[in-house]
Amino acid sequence: MDMPTPDPQIIARKAELVTRLQKVLPADALITDEHETRAYECDALTAYKCPPLLAVLPASTQEVSDVLRICHDMGVPVVPRGSGTSLAGGALPTADSVILGVARLNDVLETDYDNRFVRVQSGRTNLSVTGAVEEQGFFYAPDPSSQLACAIAGNIAMNSGGAHCLKYGVTTNNLMGVTMVLMDGTITQIGGAYLDAEGYDLLGLICGSEGQLGVVTEATLRILRKPEGARPVLIGFDDIVVAGACVADIIKAGVLPVAIEFMDRPCIRATEAFAGAGYPDCEALLIVEVEGSDAEIDEQLETIVTIARSHNPVELRESKSAEESAKIWLGRKSAFGAMGQINDYMCLDGTIPVSQLPYVLKRIGEMSQQYGLDVGNVFHAGDGNMHPLILFDANKPGDLELCEAFGADILRLCVEVGGCLTGEHGVGIEKRDLMNDQYDPGDLEIQMAVKDVFDPKWLLNPAKVFPLAASDTRRIAAE
Repeated sequence: MDMPTPDPQIIARKAELVTRLQKVLPADALITDEHETRAYECDALTAYKCPPLLAVLPASTQEVSDVLRICHDMGVPVVPRGSGTSLAGGALPTADSVILGVARLNDVLETDYDNRFVRVQSGRTNLSVTGAVEEQGFFYAPDPSSQLACAIAGNIAMNSGGAHCLKYGVTTNNLMGVTMVLMDGTITQIGGAYLDAEGYDLLGLICGSEGQLGVVTEATLRILRKPEGARPVLIGFDDIVVAGACVADIIKAGVLPVAIEFMDRPCIRATEAFAGAGYPDCEALLIVEVEGSDAEIDEQLETIVTIARSHNPVELRESKSAEESAKIWLGRKSAFGAMGQINDYMCLDGTIPVSQLPYVLKRIGEMSQQYGLDVGNVFHAGDGNMHPLILFDANKPGDLELCEAFGADILRLCVEVGGCLTGEHGVGIEKRDLMNDQYDPGDLEIQMAVKDVFDPKWLLNPAKVFPLAASDTRRIAAE
């Protein structure tokens, strides 16, 4: 994966940069030793690594502003970083850039149960937001698989979703306002603790912008009352195409489960060996969860079970207790870690119309044979957010490149059937050069013009989102 050539003038001025940063940051918030900066050389897309020039860990919005102002004055690129869980290389640094980590910005600033919002600093982890309000019977809906570790900052950057996004939406549906610092150090407020903001929907622009427009330091998030109850059903099939058809039929029936999760045989076997959830040995399984009162749950599950039976499942297991529910979800929650014990893998993130699931699953299987690389499929089937895990050997010459080519073909397939390149992982560097497959030059020009407004020097999160040749041209023109 190509990256920009580091600017030798910036690297030569490192000492000056450090001196200026020392005046606005505590000593322990500045990391300059080349060995210590290696902790920030990559995110969860570990196939690509590059130590930054240095890293900073501010603990307030004002410190973030001071850092950005200095870097702006000196023309130094800045890469915002949450918890480093991005699977698309969204926080990959360049050798002449400063990593700006928000991990120390982790406080709960305000909680309002009457108006159902919580205001937090952006370094707070996703799961701990629910942890701060659950005693009062509330929760924060978006739940990425990495929710134990991922930061709200990264969730906003990538517009993250999770297993329960089918009913509750992704981050943009639960984000009410932000405090954001622009590259020149300007602190701005967008949105707030109310349903909608006046004027243009700048909040919708910020959510999903991948750190290209500013650094979010605070977020006002919508919180919801916990449902009365929830219950999953596990459905096993001997054909992945039939499983995909079952998903499409559930959606067509007008039932709105809180989640529909899909796993194929490679993932089922890996999670069984890893977690022992008691899954059937079949080609594919679905976990469908509904919530509400007991009567509502019974009515919804009756419809879902009827649809499932019409597809001749090999197993149909409806939870009867909290313990059974936890065991049904155990394997799904363990899937990514379990697959990592088998081999290196690259996790993709294409999104497709639900009606195209059977066809796309069939084509991925055919492409797996063509490339000679195994694929495990585990994903949010209800909204068509695919997560193929392509297995490869990082120590085998040529395997990474083969994996990349296979992944690119899967993502092109998603676009061809009416979907898009990403649902929640973002573009980062992983899909950067595939943007031309989804957008024509005029579309990309409009998107880059937006970045021109917020970051005229093109210093924020370099080499991400836009094809490298286009962003290089933009950056050089801005100098």
